[in-house]
Amino acid sequence: MLESDSLRRTALLLVLIGLLWNVVEGGVALWAGARSGSVAILAFGLDSIIELLAGGVLIWRLWGGRSEMDAESAEAKSQQLLGLSFFLLAAYVVLHSGASLLGWLPEPRPSLAGAAIVAASAVVMAGLYVGKMRIAERMQSRSLRAEAMESLFCDLQDLTILVGLVLNGLLAWWWADPVAALFLVPLFVREGMENLSGHEEEDEGGAAKVCFCGGCFFGVRACGSACHAAQS
Repeated sequence: MLESDSLRRTALLLVLIGLLWNVVEGGVALWAGARSGSVAILAFGLDSIIELLAGGVLIWRLWGGRSEMDAESAEAKSQQLLGLSFFLLAAYVVLHSGASLLGWLPEPRPSLAGAAIVAASAVVMAGLYVGKMRIAERMQSRSLRAEAMESLFCDLQDLTILVGLVLNGLLAWWWADPVAALFLVPLFVREGMENLSGHEEEDEGGAAKVCFCGGCFFGVRACGSACHAAQS
């Protein structure tokens, strides 16, 4: 019981750190995007709002789920809400990228401040992903894993935006950012479907677990029989 409370507090601290960082990165990104007229950086700032939603859901789950019955109910509800947030991320990327490629939105212009906050976000999100996944594995919390995966996907999105900003600044390839972002959409949809359904992929060895090891690419894919055997 004491270990469970300690894990919950640690998970809550990580989520709170993520929320505070999203406030900082969102504010800086919106300021930099407004000054440079960069739609990509403005999109990055708006994406932080969706991350704040996901983090708020996890705080509600970790703070409120005390009894076993309440914890299971909170886990199911938070999984569904996080699943919806993944679909919101996917829809946002499709709409933003499509509008940019069709010329309905202004071409993004280089911004040193924007590139700096995106690069810093990539480092922070990578660290939060590792920390959240380690706690999610010990708690076997799929909603915490979902929030960790959202940190990872945001990290990947940070990198694609950064590549787009660099290519735009050096080669004037304004289309590089929206094209790269579209490759993330299948990952968002997959995670959204898994969380809305309330379960992850299963294999012949039994129900999927929350796992953070090399056999499942450190939590990126569902835990398979190899991971089951290693943990038993």
